[in-house]
Amino acid sequence: MDGSAQRTLLITLTGRDRPGVTSRLFRTLSQFPLTVADVEQVVIRGRLVLGVLLAYTEGADIGRVWNAAEKVANDLDMEIELSTGRNKRMPKRSGRLHVTVLGAPLKPAAMAGIAGRISAHGANIDRIERLAQTPVTCIEMDVSGADPDTLRAGLAAEAAEQQVDIAVQHGGLSRRAKRLIVMDVDSTLIQGEVIELLAEHAGCLDEVAKVTEAAMRGELDFEGSLRERVALLAGLDAAAIDAVRDELRLAAGARTMVRTLKRLDYKFAIVSGGFTQVTDALVDDLGIDYSAANTLEIENGKLTGRITGPVIDRAGKAAALRRFAAEAGVPVSQTVAIGDGANDLDMLQAAGLGVAYNAKPVVRQAADTAVNVPYLDTIVFLLGISREEVEAADAADAVRQD
Repeated sequence: MDGSAQRTLLITLTGRDRPGVTSRLFRTLSQFPLTVADVEQVVIRGRLVLGVLLAYTEGADIGRVWNAAEKVANDLDMEIELSTGRNKRMPKRSGRLHVTVLGAPLKPAAMAGIAGRISAHGANIDRIERLAQTPVTCIEMDVSGADPDTLRAGLAAEAAEQQVDIAVQHGGLSRRAKRLIVMDVDSTLIQGEVIELLAEHAGCLDEVAKVTEAAMRGELDFEGSLRERVALLAGLDAAAIDAVRDELRLAAGARTMVRTLKRLDYKFAIVSGGFTQVTDALVDDLGIDYSAANTLEIENGKLTGRITGPVIDRAGKAAALRRFAAEAGVPVSQTVAIGDGANDLDMLQAAGLGVAYNAKPVVRQAADTAVNVPYLDTIVFLLGISREEVEAADAADAVRQD
């Protein structure tokens, strides 16, 4: 068939969604010598928008097609628009990207600003889909024709102005290929800092908290600051570690995130500047695959104020990520690292995707993307997993357990 002789008919149906609309339209169209060039469908609050682009040769009785499509719309009490045109081949657009927007709430001004930035970079929004409505609104866009680094910088500025989170990732198979999650523990997987909980039992919380805050901002050498803080715990009864384990609270959404991704055969690792006496319990509780942390020295039932073995610091976390990836048989490019402090920077930069989670400014600026809402499970949206898919998997598991 000579492509230059082809024309197109665009049919757009709009109205209340119900089962059978799509099949009814295509059954009607199957009576005519048409080919399907494109189909798009979306449902928003029970209202369906269905667009079908059809190709046909000149000389075809398109009037009969038109009348038949209008009859379908009338029977279904839906609105219909029809338009004809030439079947011009669209040029292939380069630079396919996923742009994920998280907002609580997500306001029209934010979407206007984001769309404006994308347009200003000479890019096009090819598709928009909602991934979640709770606990945040998450919208994902497929964008083409943009340089990822310059678009990421432009959208980061817009995110700060609109108080939303925006992630820019390469499209295609690279995102779906990620298979290892490596997480920081303190103030990421769990709420708060373990060493500060221990310091509260030892009566030196204020001194330890000041050093912790400076270290997380990157103002102090992590190893030196860790040894300084641990020294303040000298003489603390080891039973305080058991008490701290009981006090631990997971970050909101942490259990959901781990459960969801492990269902999809992701491997999980935690790497911490904290202590194995606490992280080992998290490994058992959550089914974590790999872990690395420091170990407090204990003699005669009391903390000595020292740690044993090499310190897991900024470089140590990145080395652990690479080691875990090798053990899992996963390329480093297919890893996701999540952290909040300066000692996570090397790990975030080494991973295929580095996520700054409620992080210090220096970390947000260096990471691939930042998430600033207090729900750890929103990170699954960055991987293209919707809230509906999470809830459906939870429901299916509940039925199996019954």
